[in-house]
Amino acid sequence: MKTICLYFEIHQNVHLKRYRFFEIGKDHYYFDDYENERGITDTAERSYIPALKTFLEMAKMYGKAFKVAFSISGCAIELLEQYAPEVIELLQELNETGCVEFLAEPYSHGLSSLANEDVFRDEVARQAKKMKELFGKKPTVLRNSSLIYSDDIGGLVADMGYKGMIAEGAKHVLGWKSPHFLYHCNQNPNLKLLLRDYKLSDDISLRFNDSSWNEYPLFADTYIDWISQLPEEEKVINIFMELCALGIYQPLSSNILEFIKALPAVAKDRGITFATPSEIIAKSKSVAPLDVPYPMSWNDEERDTSCWLGNVMQREAFQKLYSVAERVLICKDRRITQDWDRIQASNNFRFMTTKNMGTGFYRGIYDSPYDAFTNYMNILGDFINRVNALYPLDIENDELNALLTTIRNQADEINVKDAEINRLQARLSKFEPVVKEEKKAPAKKAAPAKKAAPAKKAEPAKKAEPKAAPAKKEEAPKDEVKAPAKKEPAKKPAAKK
Repeated sequence: MKTICLYFEIHQNVHLKRYRFFEIGKDHYYFDDYENERGITDTAERSYIPALKTFLEMAKMYGKAFKVAFSISGCAIELLEQYAPEVIELLQELNETGCVEFLAEPYSHGLSSLANEDVFRDEVARQAKKMKELFGKKPTVLRNSSLIYSDDIGGLVADMGYKGMIAEGAKHVLGWKSPHFLYHCNQNPNLKLLLRDYKLSDDISLRFNDSSWNEYPLFADTYIDWISQLPEEEKVINIFMELCALGIYQPLSSNILEFIKALPAVAKDRGITFATPSEIIAKSKSVAPLDVPYPMSWNDEERDTSCWLGNVMQREAFQKLYSVAERVLICKDRRITQDWDRIQASNNFRFMTTKNMGTGFYRGIYDSPYDAFTNYMNILGDFINRVNALYPLDIENDELNALLTTIRNQADEINVKDAEINRLQARLSKFEPVVKEEKKAPAKKAAPAKKAAPAKKAEPAKKAEPKAAPAKKEEAPKDEVKAPAKKEPAKKPAAKK
């Protein structure tokens, strides 16, 4: 039986404002609030809200026969909470149906997995904590920014305790292999890998409304037939895309939501089911390790990281940004940490690309990649000055390393104590029913009152008879006295004389 894993990403870039060189040291606010509000509200109204309402209808209509997964970046959550809280409410309502799973991802939707292990761990932990606060469950499957994956990243994610990770089914990595199987990390077999079928995914997210496409118009039964006609042994079909594909890339007028809504019914007729990533990992067995020596992603034809780090400007900005990573990690200033999350976003590096991206490429407020680089480096220069003001450059590396080691040790101690608390709480929960029964039965505990009752303590009155019996016991001694009197030897010799 074939299974479809349907996943959507929710991320919104925090737009930077025009920041001049002469503002460095004077203006510490880097963001275009108007554009951020306009962008998130427009996306929510045209895509997120109608799409999520459709998923709610599908959950009510099909019940457990329909499953879907989401991941939400921390920056997107902040914008949604501030400008479009209805989206969060719809996600929580959808979560209550039991048909959805939420995945972990880096908080900033940045490139920390390529630069600094500690930053990556911190980001994932903060986003996972936010997921648990909003939806009541900690994620067990991770999705890296833009599906960036390599052997080293997989080993790190496995070490963080995650059971699975979703990645791109890149042709240059798979070769003759198919993405329709479950694979595992070659550094740790405990981390399972679900690979995106980029053709079936892009048929919906990129080509659905393209009238020049030879499969236009695409219907649900045609799409499911493509899946059912795959080789029998290929049982896992992963369809991953951005949620804004439903309403932004493919307008609502194209009937994209009606197409999505019809998929579960048509799939059921063909004997095809839906499942979440964690369900597939739990039920399926890995067929082989996946070797990915160099990072891959779901971006562009190359499916690599060249759209973010492909030229000298991008690499210079990237190295400059993460040169202060260790200092930012020990910083407790909320403004510094929030700005850090927002300027890490991968979109800021993508605006600097010099690759031929076609006529539809969006560069935001920038006229060219050089314009994007100049503006970003001005902001980064001011940010680094603020970090250096808190933790000066003259702090010796040994001193900084010692401080970082202390912080890591404290974090490890906290984790150990949390695990011990959870273990003790689990043990305590076993004794709670016994304690409750004892509290509910005061009448049974009143039984000691019978012991303390005068009736039982008054029983000495019955035992008083043995004390009153001394009269008989006193008679016994008299008898005993008489008995020796009969055998009195003194009288017998007197009679002989």
